[in-house]
Amino acid sequence: MVINCVAYRHGKREEHVDIADISEVLKEEKSFVWMGLYQPEPAFMQTLQQEFSLHELAIEDALVAHQRPKIEQYGDSVFIVVKTAHMDDLQRITFGETHFFLGKNFLITVRHGSSEGYADIRTKAEKNHVLLCEGPGYALYCILDFIVDNYSKITESLNDRIGGLEQGMFTTRFDSDALQNVYHLRRELLALRNAALPVTEICQQLVRFHEDIIPKNLRAYLRDVQDHAHHVMIDAEDMREMLTSAMQVNLALVSVQQSEVNKKLAGWGAILIVPTIIFSMYGMNFPDMPELHTHFGYPAVVGITVVICCVMWWRLKKAGWL
Repeated sequence: MVINCVAYRHGKREEHVDIADISEVLKEEKSFVWMGLYQPEPAFMQTLQQEFSLHELAIEDALVAHQRPKIEQYGDSVFIVVKTAHMDDLQRITFGETHFFLGKNFLITVRHGSSEGYADIRTKAEKNHVLLCEGPGYALYCILDFIVDNYSKITESLNDRIGGLEQGMFTTRFDSDALQNVYHLRRELLALRNAALPVTEICQQLVRFHEDIIPKNLRAYLRDVQDHAHHVMIDAEDMREMLTSAMQVNLALVSVQQSEVNKKLAGWGAILIVPTIIFSMYGMNFPDMPELHTHFGYPAVVGITVVICCVMWWRLKKAGWL
């Protein structure tokens, strides 16, 4: 459950902290605790509630996955839920969640589902002692920036796939598999957009209403994350519109092709109706038809029928029906 639990003093990593000693570390000036958890158990979260003085409602939400992205304040701490996303081996978007407990001197991350670890992000953040000295706000920024960067990587990857799908949609052949792929991709883009949209609101609230946790010199960094999340949201929506247009174009092309086939069938039907009517009327069942005992009746009817069919074929061909 506990991936890492480290104390930082004056922006420098000091030591791993035991759960029982956390409350003592929190009393020190210019220090904070950064703890990473993965799908913790309820009993353990109850212990953290006592050590960090967390609200019971926030603890209850952190134990349950599939929470909607949000930011809520409970006393001196803030509870944040953010959706995480990355591409799996099958080039599908898999979503997870990261829950944050943020206070003046602590940051707790709780990961649920398919979510990448933050060990590399912690290492990167520890190199910037100046900003890390500001407290857990910089650590929060590093993780949010990493999550949004993953959003951007996904949109870049999907952009290439969409180009290939668009080429396949501009055809008069109906392909149910291609339409199914487009539909699933549109759903994934909608889920990605719905994951990125709340991040913009979360960053805005952190900058505007939580000055005690987010120092002034860190607000520009969170605004940068907000801007990147906004771009992801726009890109996802634009790609969904492109896929919708491609689907509509494909269906229109298929409909036009079907209309052309129907026109040709109707044209040939009109041509063939002429000999059908004539031959059905006379039958040609006795000598010298038509009329009775006319010596050139039979070849005359056949010739007239051929001439009428040729004239109709020429007129329909000229009209574009054949």
